[in-house]
Amino acid sequence: MRYLMIFQASDKSEGGELASERSLTEMGLVMAEMAEKGVLLAGEGLLPSSKGFRMQLDGGGKRRVVDGPFAETKELIAGFCLIEVASREEAVEWGWRCLAADDGNTGTLELRQVAAPEDFGDEFTPEARARESETFLKAAENLQKSNT
Repeated sequence: MRYLMIFQASDKSEGGELASERSLTEMGLVMAEMAEKGVLLAGEGLLPSSKGFRMQLDGGGKRRVVDGPFAETKELIAGFCLIEVASREEAVEWGWRCLAADDGNTGTLELRQVAAPEDFGDEFTPEARARESETFLKAAENLQKSNT
């Protein structure tokens, strides 16, 4: 099962304050271990919301782009990891390790299970499954290219 680990932003991260050397080192070590054990699929830190934007589409089809920063830090994301584990309990253990590595004193980490094909029932036809498989193979190729 796959989980998205969502690191909640703080006033410090939203203010553009960089993580400490200790935090970067500790988080790097945990992520390296997750990668070595085959758990880590992806993960990155995010720049503050002042560098981002939101896109909105209302019910009438009207489009709007709103530039950051966004005021409510408890609803913002500072980074993410996508992991694949055998159980919820294993996801929780990795989550605790990541929180401890991220300056270890405070923080919030949300874990959300990624939907699997069987979660969509019969509506997810064999044709749609094949198309999704091809799409994500291409996405993996794109990611490989962007890392070289």
